Amino acid sequence: MQVRIRETGAVMYESEFRAYQHSNGGPSWETTTTEVLEALGADVVFEGPQAQPTRYQIAFADGVEQIDGKWYTKYSVADMDADAIAAKDAEQAKSVRQQRDEKLKETDWRVIKALESNTPQDFAWAAYRQALRDITAQTGFPWEITWPTQP
Repeated sequence: MQVRIRETGAVMYESEFRAYQHSNGGPSWETTTTEVLEALGADVVFEGPQAQPTRYQIAFADGVEQIDGKWYTKYSVADMDADAIAAKDAEQAKSVRQQRDEKLKETDWRVIKALESNTPQDFAWAAYRQALRDITAQTGFPWEITWPTQP
């Protein structure tokens, strides 16, 4: 829990507020309640609504704001820089490739079976496996991909 000191506007965590009170000759208390904070000239800072960043943004705590007489944590968003965007894209691409590789492993037995027979079903499985390999060539990779359907 965060606490806001009315006199200074300083915001700190409860443990810091207790230490602050102790170092300034303030009282000790067992349970932090609204009444205790009121007596000490402080307010609870409630968790505010979370920011909704897009894929290439980050959310961060950006101070506090008063809404209808109560204090809330304020969140903002910021755009990522080019290096962070490239890292995020690389992480997503790695994840998609791992999923693709797992799907290929799950169908490896089909390759052996296809060597023994050349049925239409074998050709469908071969086409499916090729579509998995081609995932990285799709427009929109690595964020917007269409997984092929297993035969």
